[in-house]
Amino acid sequence: MGVVGEDFPKGEIEFLAKRGVDLSGLEVAVGRTFRWCGSYEYDMNEARTHSTCLNVFQEFRPKLSPAHAAAEFLFLGNIDPVLQRDVISKVANPKAIGCDTMNFWIQGKREELLKTLAGVDIMFINDAEARMLAGVPNLIKAARAIRELGPRILVIKKGEHGSMLFTDHTVFAVPAYPLEDVFDPTGAGDSFAGGFMGYLASRGKVEEEVLRRAMIYGSVMASFNVEKFSMDRLKTLTKAEIESRFKEFRKLSHVEELEV
Repeated sequence: MGVVGEDFPKGEIEFLAKRGVDLSGLEVAVGRTFRWCGSYEYDMNEARTHSTCLNVFQEFRPKLSPAHAAAEFLFLGNIDPVLQRDVISKVANPKAIGCDTMNFWIQGKREELLKTLAGVDIMFINDAEARMLAGVPNLIKAARAIRELGPRILVIKKGEHGSMLFTDHTVFAVPAYPLEDVFDPTGAGDSFAGGFMGYLASRGKVEEEVLRRAMIYGSVMASFNVEKFSMDRLKTLTKAEIESRFKEFRKLSHVEELEV
């Protein structure tokens, strides 16, 4: 579900439809599409924000159909935390609610964001935003502080340094896929969340082993996303490529036990 402006390329919508994406919740509104302007310099892990223009997002109010309200797995994209909370109130009985955010909301609507976090199960956030939200430089301490705000499951994304999963029972780390050429990191976090939540939905449950595999699928999708500009790599991506890279990811940190 989402909103785009009249300027949004129709070809991009057609691509999503061809891939079987349900577009019944997509609105095309009068005005310009949301825009973020930023740059990456020496450290490709950190984006420098130059401007954020909400445009049609500023007046967007999600309208849920009965099918949307019955969703078992809900992912709240990076939008106003007030709208995120509104969507939560309209979904009947989800098994898991995931949530994304960014520095724009952490700084500009902190109190509203905190109210939203009290009602979510899984939070996705990058390392810089985690430190900003928690107000501490150490990621482990930041993770504890954020989980105390509500999300029992926390995923901290660290760019080329991988990602970390924090739950009541464990801390699980996944390396990033080793790529020599990172063309465009924009959207890597969204791709990660899509792979993660998509795998949870495919399994229909939220358990420790499922969460760990979801971390790898999220990392797989993010690794493909950065290989080309915008959605270009995902347009040619196949299920076979995804499964092949999943197996490669598992090998990255697998160590056989040796007899002493």
